[in-house]
Amino acid sequence: MEDPELSSDTVDPQVRAHINSLVSALGGYSIDDDDGYKLGDDALEVLRDLKKWIRFYDEKLNRMDVARCLAEANLVGTDLLQILATWRPNDSASKYKARIALACFEIMVPLTWPIEKDRETMTVNHHRHLPVLQLAQLGYKRAILNFDAAPILGTAVRVALPSMALASGDRSARDQGIIKLILYFLRNIAMISPPPGVKGDGDETYVSRSALVDAFSYQDVLLTLLTMASNMGDDFRTEDVVVMEIIFHLVKRVDSSKLFVSEKQLHRIKAEELTAAMKKEAAMLRSYNKNAPTRHSRFGTMIWVRRESGKLSTVSGQDALLDAATRERKMDSSKSFKPPRRARKEDIESKDLGPPVNLDERARKQLQDFVSEFLDSGFNPLFGHVRRSLDRDAPHVLQYHHSQFFYLVAWFLEAERARRNAQKESKQPSTGDEVGSFNLVAEVLSQEMFISISRALDRAYGDKDWRLLTTVMRCLTQILLTVQEMSQSGNEEDEEIADNILSRLFYEETTHDTIANIVRTYKDQGFEYLDACTELTHTFVRILEAYSKQNVDLHVRSRKRRRRKKKAARAEGQQAADDDHGDSEDDSADDARQAEKTSQERKFDFKRFALRFIPQGVVDTFVTFTQYYRDLNDAQLKRAHRYFYRVAFKQEMSAMLFRLDIIHLFYNMIKGPEPLDRNSSMFKEWEELAKQIIRKCVRKLEERPALFVELLFSKTNSTAHYLEYGYEKQTVSANPRPAAELEFKREVERDRQIAIVVGVLLDRNQTDHLEWIKKQISEAEAERRAWENAEQALATERPDGEAAREPKMAPHSTLRPDNDARRTAMFKNAHLRLLMKLVGAERLAPTLDETPDSIWIIPGTVTADALKETLSLINQAEFTPPTFEDGTLAEDQLRRKSAARKRAAYDDDDDRGDIHDFVNDNSEDDDTGILFPAGGPTVRRRTAEDEPPAQKRLRRGRRRREGSEEPAPLTDEQLAERARARRKKELERARKIKSAVYVDPRDDMSDDERDREFFAKELARQEAKNASFGLSSKPSGVEMSTWEELLGVDGSGVDDDHEGKDGGSKTGRERARQTRKRKSDAGPAESSEDEDAGTSSTASDSGLESEERPARRARKRRKSARPVGSGSEEEDRAGEDGMDVDVRSTQSSKDEVVTNDTPLSSSPSRTAMATAEKVAADGERREDEDDDVPVAKVTARARPRARAGFIVESSDEE
Repeated sequence: MEDPELSSDTVDPQVRAHINSLVSALGGYSIDDDDGYKLGDDALEVLRDLKKWIRFYDEKLNRMDVARCLAEANLVGTDLLQILATWRPNDSASKYKARIALACFEIMVPLTWPIEKDRETMTVNHHRHLPVLQLAQLGYKRAILNFDAAPILGTAVRVALPSMALASGDRSARDQGIIKLILYFLRNIAMISPPPGVKGDGDETYVSRSALVDAFSYQDVLLTLLTMASNMGDDFRTEDVVVMEIIFHLVKRVDSSKLFVSEKQLHRIKAEELTAAMKKEAAMLRSYNKNAPTRHSRFGTMIWVRRESGKLSTVSGQDALLDAATRERKMDSSKSFKPPRRARKEDIESKDLGPPVNLDERARKQLQDFVSEFLDSGFNPLFGHVRRSLDRDAPHVLQYHHSQFFYLVAWFLEAERARRNAQKESKQPSTGDEVGSFNLVAEVLSQEMFISISRALDRAYGDKDWRLLTTVMRCLTQILLTVQEMSQSGNEEDEEIADNILSRLFYEETTHDTIANIVRTYKDQGFEYLDACTELTHTFVRILEAYSKQNVDLHVRSRKRRRRKKKAARAEGQQAADDDHGDSEDDSADDARQAEKTSQERKFDFKRFALRFIPQGVVDTFVTFTQYYRDLNDAQLKRAHRYFYRVAFKQEMSAMLFRLDIIHLFYNMIKGPEPLDRNSSMFKEWEELAKQIIRKCVRKLEERPALFVELLFSKTNSTAHYLEYGYEKQTVSANPRPAAELEFKREVERDRQIAIVVGVLLDRNQTDHLEWIKKQISEAEAERRAWENAEQALATERPDGEAAREPKMAPHSTLRPDNDARRTAMFKNAHLRLLMKLVGAERLAPTLDETPDSIWIIPGTVTADALKETLSLINQAEFTPPTFEDGTLAEDQLRRKSAARKRAAYDDDDDRGDIHDFVNDNSEDDDTGILFPAGGPTVRRRTAEDEPPAQKRLRRGRRRREGSEEPAPLTDEQLAERARARRKKELERARKIKSAVYVDPRDDMSDDERDREFFAKELARQEAKNASFGLSSKPSGVEMSTWEELLGVDGSGVDDDHEGKDGGSKTGRERARQTRKRKSDAGPAESSEDEDAGTSSTASDSGLESEERPARRARKRRKSARPVGSGSEEEDRAGEDGMDVDVRSTQSSKDEVVTNDTPLSSSPSRTAMATAEKVAADGERREDEDDDVPVAKVTARARPRARAGFIVESSDEE
């Protein structure tokens, strides 16, 4: 019992008094009667008041006082469970007890709701109540699972069964709320677990996973989950994630590989695990005994140690006697300086997974049967529907549902493979091809699933959501293993499907890049993340290697990226024009080709792909994983061993492993104080690997002494290549591009242009290029002069009678580079290329792509005199360089030439078809089309709305200047801000989901007494309105049947509704159907209006409380009426007032009597009597209406309005 003073401090006394009084009024045990628990007189209202206290005090004010008071009062165990026990299974017809049970669950759901620790919203009140409420929830779970008087979970299912039995389209909002309420109750019970670090009272078995599975199986909850999962998407839609949550908390941390083994095999597995644990413990003791002290702990030890400087240091403890290394380590630990400790990071493993679960034999059998039936019938419908909900980000989906979805997919895929292996070992014949095939899990092997996985990988990696990324990697690993098993199944159809799946998985090169980036960038994300990324890498590389060997012509789709500008810092004074413009090659033609990313297919090279897993980051990840070698199983040790073997021997990059800490780790695994267990199946392989790597390291140290220094550092790929082969790796560009083309900023004469280019070469100290070009011009001028002289000599020797022949073109002169540097300058030096063009040189084959070996010539059209003039201009500019105003240089007079971008080429450009003819009207000139004349379409002025935001425009410009389309990486502040925004959105969505759990009591229309009172008021109100219109008595000359038909009391009006409610013969839905059937006889012209009226009437009957209906009708009557011709609003109102008037007579009344031109002086009674006399069968003579029907004095007012064929007074509405 808690101290009263402490209780008064923790909870407000007034709140406690209110709650205690409500709990006392709920009911209790009778002293005189032994029948058990007795409900109070107002038990239902008390339960509703308790629900209001929880909802409006605890949740709205963000407090936990009411939950604390209810926990101290033991409301659940003492009252609610006893109340539920009074509702026997054979008493299902009692609506009152069903509503009492529903109210009990409405209280238990918020009391068992998971308690979230949000640091941003938590107060002192939360820290005060959280420990108590966590233990209270554990008590709730123990009481519910082990309640002997009645099956509480089965009772919860009974509450939801009537709503589940309805078709999906016939369920009301109340039915949906009841189903979700019960599902959340089951979710809460399955989710409650003992708080970590809290010792129980010896009753842990009553709330264990075995007890939960047993209770769910015994009380038919598992059958309910199977039914809902198998009908997901047809009968259930928004309940998908809740069902998935319940299954998640049932199977989480359960070893699926042990689920389908026989009992004998399970005992053998447990015996082997026990033997391995005992051997590991013995090995630890042996390693400890090697260095154990010789004397027991009662003897103290203190020694002096002489250090290198000659000083003496005192060391205490018996372990100081062992060896020098121990003494030095002890001295280091006693030093005053200690490195700063970083804050402990949050565990990456999901908080709701907990430790591994061991099930007893009974629970294991029950869960095995459930998993088998779920795989056979519910896996595809449930997970297919959940995946679609996650993809469209449905309102009922929360962030943690993504992690649960991928975790469950991985778990069930592993369970399916374990079941298949168990069937093979037991040699049980399969019941059919469909049951034994992979069609049972086909929903998660589709292309849509792969797209969802790829999107989740990118999003989780970008947002640094390591928990989600861990589950996605586990899921992708299990999918790969399942597809691999399909390819080895021996079934031709399954093998073909597996081949197709693998080709789609490996086709996208972005998936390869993502996996390589994930494993390379590991840093303190926890062991679970480390295990998941190494397992995915090992599985992906191994399966891809095998698949690439089988499919030699495998192609992948890669993306061509824009070439980035190199930002190499230039040494001051070093002017290298070759590199200046050559490294920044981005001319206009290339801009057109590289304007955006394009995808291309290329042949897959596995050796090239495997190089992505060689960098030091990937090696460090596997080294960190191997450091846990004492806790790893054989499969994990094999995974690390295969990676190091691939790096050292298959890829021949063993230099990446030549680092002191890596060599020390390999040595300790075999010969260290805590070596690998020799009984392990992987010990021999690791021993051989460590020996070979250390041997290669010693050999490389002898060959290359530089490795002694590199042992201390990580290595890049180029450094490792040099250490491995003794020379640097040669990289040759496959398609080099020439330098960018230059042009003059202003139009100047040719002599001035040559002077500017010569001045640039002189400024850059490239006179050797000038000497070479002058030499080439001189030689070309001499050749051209000799040819011209020969031609003139031949012309003078021609006989007089011979006709003059056509002049020949001189042969071209080739520009011959004198060395390789000159050849490179002709290709990369933009200024030299500009001078060559000014001289008149051109390429020999201009239509082909230019390469460094392209030939430049001086064509025969250039005469010898032109070459001589060019040479003189170059000499003149060389001796008298040009000068410019404002001290500018010659280089400032040039700029990069910009050309119009090329139109993007599409596959269907050559086959334009009919649309091209239609646009251009089959004319020869493409500019004359029938759609767009010569002027073209009208140009709209660009407005401010068309401009992108300033920040985006600035970022886009920056990317364009940098020559890259890759977005800049987000900073830690931006990532934190995004995480806060996602968290805020998640909390808002969670609050909406929790508030939607409550069922509105106003939706319950089963109170006969209240319905009877409501219809009595409606009848009285209708009679009063008829009397105010002067319609209480039948006019003379009108038959009774016609008069009743006009008033709507001919067996289809208010009396029938009232009688149906009292007698219980007709439900609200049946009356609505009868009303729609009666109104359907009015013809197609008014069907839409009648349906609207029926819909509003049905909604009124099913969703509103009786006290609110007159208020709603009064508000509707206050609205201004439309013209009579529209008709729909008047008929709707007539239906709401309970007047079922025949539509044909009403329409005739509208057409013949009631019009918009009614004079203001006309009386309502006159109009009504005129309508009655026109439909009379005998056609008697019209009598004086003033004598038959007394009418109140009519004053001048606005135009009267009509309702259901009658004129409506404004005073009546008021």
